[in-house]
Amino acid sequence: MMTLRKSIHNVGLIFRRELVRMVKKPIYLFAMVGAPLISLLFFLSLMHEGLPTDLPIAVVDQDNSPTSRQLIRQLDAFEETKVEMLAQSFSEARMEMQRGRIYGIFLIPADFEKDATSGKQPKLSYYMNGTYLIAASLLYKDMKTISVLANASVGLQTGTAEGETEESIMGKLQPIVIDTHPIGNPWLNYSVYLNNTILPGILQLMIFLVTVYCIGIELKEDTSRKWLSMGGNSILVALLGKLLPYTLAFTAMGWLYAAVLYGYNAFPLHSGWLPMLAALFLLVVASQAMGVFMIATLPTLRLGLSFAGLFGMIAFSIVGFSYPLLAMDPMLQALGRLFPLRHYFLIYVDQALNGRDLYYTWSEYVWLVGFLVLPILMGKHLKQALLYFKYIP
Repeated sequence: MMTLRKSIHNVGLIFRRELVRMVKKPIYLFAMVGAPLISLLFFLSLMHEGLPTDLPIAVVDQDNSPTSRQLIRQLDAFEETKVEMLAQSFSEARMEMQRGRIYGIFLIPADFEKDATSGKQPKLSYYMNGTYLIAASLLYKDMKTISVLANASVGLQTGTAEGETEESIMGKLQPIVIDTHPIGNPWLNYSVYLNNTILPGILQLMIFLVTVYCIGIELKEDTSRKWLSMGGNSILVALLGKLLPYTLAFTAMGWLYAAVLYGYNAFPLHSGWLPMLAALFLLVVASQAMGVFMIATLPTLRLGLSFAGLFGMIAFSIVGFSYPLLAMDPMLQALGRLFPLRHYFLIYVDQALNGRDLYYTWSEYVWLVGFLVLPILMGKHLKQALLYFKYIP
């Protein structure tokens, strides 16, 4: 019992010592509060409309008929598309695209109305600048839709002229009616899609960096032996006392993220608050465990921060929210499991978006808890570094 009381006392001493160190170095405040808040405000304001709107395109109308002009008005009526210019030639429109002033070109050929009504199958052409992935995807959808609608409109006019009823014509034009219901994000809101993973990813990155820095600076300033002795020469007690203030700060920031995303912005939260708040807390402690592993593996401040920065940035590409993990190479699929953000992302999809029973997601919580084994495995190696490492400028 005395040993436990002594350990708790030592944790408290290191905790207070770390609070003083945090106050003396403004970089801690920026990394724990400033950078996450700036990211929150930036990304939410950037995508506050959910989808990009009024993306500029050029239309090349070589027909200049009532039908082609009606087609242009319908295309301009789409929310994501704005007919910015009516080009006289394709070359002029292409030059505007190369200058970056438009994202797409819609080409209506000469004699479009005449050929369409006579059954000669004129071709509507459209071009997108694939350099801008989201803009190109949205414009492709709109221009393809208007092309299909134009085909149906011409078919309806032709059939009506031949004496067919509208019902029979529509049966030929669209023999199968598609009823689409997007699951999880029916609004196709990019803020729901991106911010629920980008923001926790930034939080994970900052936790990596701060954890590595707060331990690495002890090595650089040659205060590591004093810190360890305050913990009774127990590396676990020393780590617990040092990391506890950061755990509280980053957990508070993560829960602030949840309040803004699920409360203020009313993003989908089908399973309630508790599963996501627990996931955010486990993301924090799992990321801290990874940070301890990093500085224990490379016990110098420079190399440790490089490891943390590289590992944290890779997470945005490999956890599966932008490109499906199952479509990656098997080795990369295995590597993706080594990122706490991957397991948080799966919890978010199951609990917040889809509202599945906790039974289907419990293994991801276990994975996050499992990261806490890393400081135990690397504790002896880290302790040796704290005792005997000599910093070389």
